[in-house]
Amino acid sequence: MVGDRAHISVTASADSNLRVLSSAEAVAALQELTRLAVQSRTGEFSRLILDVGGSRQARQNELAVLVDAALVALDGGSSRYPLEPMSSYERKIVHDLAAERGLTSVSEGEGRDRHTVLTRA
Repeated sequence: MVGDRAHISVTASADSNLRVLSSAEAVAALQELTRLAVQSRTGEFSRLILDVGGSRQARQNELAVLVDAALVALDGGSSRYPLEPMSSYERKIVHDLAAERGLTSVSEGEGRDRHTVLTRA
């Protein structure tokens, strides 16, 4: 468990082809299919996190780069820095990273357009 979410990690030896399934799009699709299977079986919504071949850490690293780019832009005079739409889980990571760097973050938009906007605290 990670927080209130079940965490499933799929790993393999270095000579496997698991990296084919570790792209962000493939992991998102597999996670959604896994959630639907759990919901179908239990009748309850599942907030599980699927990690394939370290894909979650790789995405967290990418999000840290985005937050660092926002920090540079905000230090350079930008008043706000909107990020691309992302999942609630990824937005949570961005909020945490922003707070660590002294930034303020809010989520804006609805549905698939929901995204995080960073500003100076």
